[in-house]
Amino acid sequence: MKKILFVSLLLAAALIAGAQPGGFPFGQAAEPEGLAKPARQFTLDLTPDGAAQMVVYLPQEPSGRAVVDCPGGGYAVLSNTHEGSAWAPFFNERGIAFMLVNYRIPHGDRTLPITDVETAIRIVRDSAAVWKLNPRDIGIMGSSAGGHLASTIATHTPYELRPDFQILVYPVITMGPGTHQGSLDGLLGDNQKDTELVRLYSNQYQVRSHLTPPAFIVLSSDDNLVPPVPNAIAYYSAMRNAGNSCSLHIYPTGGHGYGFMPFFAYHDQMVSDLSSWLENLKAPKQDAVRVACIGDSITDGHGIDLRTTNGYPAQMQTMLGDGYFVKNLGVSARTVMSSGDLPYTNELAWEDALAFQPDVVVIKLGTNDTKTQNWTNRKAFSADLQKMLDALKALPSKPRILICTPIPALKDSWTINEKLIAEEVIPAIQEAAKKNKLEVIDLHTAFADQQALYQEDGIHPTQQGARKIAEIVAKAIDPNAKTEQRGFFGMGGGRPR
Repeated sequence: MKKILFVSLLLAAALIAGAQPGGFPFGQAAEPEGLAKPARQFTLDLTPDGAAQMVVYLPQEPSGRAVVDCPGGGYAVLSNTHEGSAWAPFFNERGIAFMLVNYRIPHGDRTLPITDVETAIRIVRDSAAVWKLNPRDIGIMGSSAGGHLASTIATHTPYELRPDFQILVYPVITMGPGTHQGSLDGLLGDNQKDTELVRLYSNQYQVRSHLTPPAFIVLSSDDNLVPPVPNAIAYYSAMRNAGNSCSLHIYPTGGHGYGFMPFFAYHDQMVSDLSSWLENLKAPKQDAVRVACIGDSITDGHGIDLRTTNGYPAQMQTMLGDGYFVKNLGVSARTVMSSGDLPYTNELAWEDALAFQPDVVVIKLGTNDTKTQNWTNRKAFSADLQKMLDALKALPSKPRILICTPIPALKDSWTINEKLIAEEVIPAIQEAAKKNKLEVIDLHTAFADQQALYQEDGIHPTQQGARKIAEIVAKAIDPNAKTEQRGFFGMGGGRPR
């Protein structure tokens, strides 16, 4: 009974302290003894009036990685001790910088906490050299409502502010049925009847293949405050269905709100699981050659399980090695033509492609332009392709651009037309390449009479077909690429190592 009373008082004190106007106990948590102390600890204002602040804990031996933390509190208070600064020693002793964000309470104005965390990430990336960080190894962490905030940043922000990984502890995810009502009230206030807004901030619907960063999720099965199925499990399902890397850890008991406190029965297991995940999460080298793979469903990896691992760009990453950073920016069903039903340049992936500042661009588009509803405006194909090339050529990174011809369409699935691909799309691509003095990768010829490398629909390659594309493109980028079969089934893939 005494132990329960002590824990209750501890949590209550944290919540009350966090609720004090302008008086958060910034970084003044009772931290476990015997763990690493930061090399430096300091506080930065995120707003001119200091209403939002970031407490920075820099490790003694930096690994280059950082975690930006969003404590919970139902968007009403900040639980910035057990869900905040108590985590700092755990990360610091692993060489990971830890940044605790004491964000503004929204009171229905969702832009306040979102802006504060975006500002924090911008500062961290801008300070990377001074703080000995890799700007492409900055993660986001959040517990409870802070988990909703963290997943919002992971799914809604533009590339330059999007974290590279996410750690979600018993997170609120949905703003719809099954949400935590207090979090809904705090974030959306009087707008919670707006169904479009509710869906927009129900983050399981905002996950995007290749664009939403890898996630580690922790929760307890008996959490009756934030129901697991419509929240954490729904987010995991969305990540898994998108083919994105996601690790889900459900412990049988623990309820909600334990944070880093050792009274949680599975505390040691949680720490071990998270440690292993972080150790196996590899970041790209800062000086790696950036390769942007722009394309449609064949680049995306349609029909290939875990396409972020087994699609052609991921397999090509393994072949090229850690001197390269390959980014899959494929989106299914997209067209070159802006008059098409789903133009690629309208997508977040296109915005990411430009913000990525690639050194090399691989374009594989044109298949969907031949659909009946799209090719009626065939004269726009060359002009819209040129607009894409002009935008890429204007980038400060001055990328090397390689254009792939589409692979043959063995069937007319979705009204895709092989005759148009061969007789009109490919000549237009070749003409654009000649005009702009670009390299052409002839996948169409390479896949002639290769039915065994296709899925049932006759349009998309199998995983082995994706490997063939990866081999051809990798060799075009770097003749020294290691394209020999490796691994148990000869399949490669994964993040840069």
